[in-house]
Amino acid sequence: MTTQKDKLICVTCPKGCTLEVDHEGNTVLSVTGGCKRGHEYARQELVDPRRKVASSVRIKGAIHPLLPVYTSAPFPKGLIPKLLIQLRSVEVNAPVTTNQVILQDVFGTGIDILASREMQKISPA
Repeated sequence: MTTQKDKLICVTCPKGCTLEVDHEGNTVLSVTGGCKRGHEYARQELVDPRRKVASSVRIKGAIHPLLPVYTSAPFPKGLIPKLLIQLRSVEVNAPVTTNQVILQDVFGTGIDILASREMQKISPA
């Protein structure tokens, strides 16, 4: 296998350091630039890239039609499109509390979808 060299921009802090990564497939040989946290980020990004996801789901009986939600942990990047399709089909009923689990263990990842805010049930007028 041949050694490849990739450049990444670290996102672990606001500095945005440029990292140079030498690797053979998923095996990281060296990381230059940035700090220790940046080196860990580069290794993670090559082997199993993950992102925090924020979106919304439909909610019935609340003042707003959509409830903001987020992932409880960084989610596998390759599964994000599938997650967004899944979220489009979700509808919850008010009331909802902040950090309430909306979907549990999505796709067997151990990651939950949580409510970003509280939504009270509206009373019929």
